[in-house]
Amino acid sequence: MFDSIIDDIKHEFRSGNMLTRLIIINIGIFMVTALVKAFTPSFYNSTFIHWIALPSSGMEFLFKPWTMFTHMFVHSGFWHIIWNMLIFYWFGRIVGDLIGDRHMLPIYLLGGIAGAVGVLLSYQIIPQYIGSYAIGASAAVMALVIVAGIINPDHEIRLLFLGIVKIKFIILFIIFMDLIGIGNKDNTGGHIAHIFGMFMGWFYMVQLSNGNDLGNKVNNITDNIFGLFDKDRKPKKKKSHLKVKFKSDKIKNMAERRADTDNNTQVQVDQILDKIKQKGYESLSDAEKDILYKASKK
Repeated sequence: MFDSIIDDIKHEFRSGNMLTRLIIINIGIFMVTALVKAFTPSFYNSTFIHWIALPSSGMEFLFKPWTMFTHMFVHSGFWHIIWNMLIFYWFGRIVGDLIGDRHMLPIYLLGGIAGAVGVLLSYQIIPQYIGSYAIGASAAVMALVIVAGIINPDHEIRLLFLGIVKIKFIILFIIFMDLIGIGNKDNTGGHIAHIFGMFMGWFYMVQLSNGNDLGNKVNNITDNIFGLFDKDRKPKKKKSHLKVKFKSDKIKNMAERRADTDNNTQVQVDQILDKIKQKGYESLSDAEKDILYKASKK
């Protein structure tokens, strides 16, 4: 039975999109940390959590820089991870469908880093209201929430007891509760991290609309890091210094036509995204949705 479960998880991880992979990673890490906490609570509280959680003190962080990343995959309890992953799934699907799966990991990581920066900075100003450490994917998820709201604010989600609600109102409520939490000094560090994560999501989209794709930069870095542990990765061939001066006209024409097609597709995608911002996703025709879907898979 366990072999079957592991095989299913491996299959989902390999065949699924980045949203699925990040959820699997978060749940897997939660299960490990929950077991450590259940069977060795003293070790968990005195040592284990302090090596994976983000310390609020800047001085302590200097000796644990990896926590800038590890903290965004750690959760303190069942409801903590359930709510984070539900919100992540609802809004992450919108982001992946509309601007492409390749943006998922960069937004998640940058949002989590922004949240960490918010905690570290706020501890320098109001240390008495900030906890000794921070954990959770909330800031990373909030970055995706804001991105989803920017690209399709009128997208509707069915909520229990409330029915169908447009996500722009859900986002407004989340921001309102975060501001109230900061004002009431209730989990101040967590709410500040949320705000910083949201700001990063907004900044990411501003940069993307200006032609600066932060996703490419982050994906290149992560690909290089993971490539160090990939034994099957083939080394990149060195570019030859020899220049070929004559090229087949047929091949040249094919390359030019392919480039024209890619440019036309990008123009169409930009027009469709502008239409979504103005009128919402539901205003798209079936043909426009198909173009957007195909472009997101590239």
